[in-house]
Amino acid sequence: MNITWYGQSCFKITTQSKKKSRESVSLVVDPFSEKIGLKLPKMEADIVLITHSHDDHSNKDFFKKETFVIDSPGEYELRDIFIEGISSFHDKEKGKERGLNTIYTIETEEIRICHMGDFGQEELEDDQLKKIGEIDILMLPVGGVYTINGQEAKKIISQIEPRIVIPMHYKVPGLKIDLNELESFLKAMGEKKATSQEKLSLQKKNLPDGDMSIIPLIPQAKNA
Repeated sequence: MNITWYGQSCFKITTQSKKKSRESVSLVVDPFSEKIGLKLPKMEADIVLITHSHDDHSNKDFFKKETFVIDSPGEYELRDIFIEGISSFHDKEKGKERGLNTIYTIETEEIRICHMGDFGQEELEDDQLKKIGEIDILMLPVGGVYTINGQEAKKIISQIEPRIVIPMHYKVPGLKIDLNELESFLKAMGEKKATSQEKLSLQKKNLPDGDMSIIPLIPQAKNA
């Protein structure tokens, strides 16, 4: 499995099906428009997940019409990938400020990923936690302003207890949206330094045992 981050909440996950052909399947979450100051490179996707309808998360027109788009809660099984969308709120006022947000769990290659979208609640509710279940890789916003900040993200991490955390939705060069920087989250987590990677490549057997790992990724989008 390969995971690439493009900035904001946009990730591309490239995985392999269980079939004998071991065909490659690509899934993209939250593609953004160039309005935010970043530009996605040319790429294709078999599946696109949209957590909510804001411009920095919902540029599904970037892909071909035949791309399968999921933009609402529910259970889905496509190309040996199991996906569940879980309803949540974009803010602390039960959606009154910014509306709804969909959390997605993605299971492939015996690895469970959780993408939090623009999660804004103070904490996860019991029914949300039950649906999320045990998670290997957690992608969550840490930049504050429109989502949870670094200190609030720490609480969500303690609720889920993933093996790996990939922070997202924070300030990066070229981004026009004013967010907190990664360092604020790392400080809240007691991490003096975390080595950033261009992409994350792993198999289930390579998942860390014991202490949780924070792995920031370098955004692969260019300035618009």
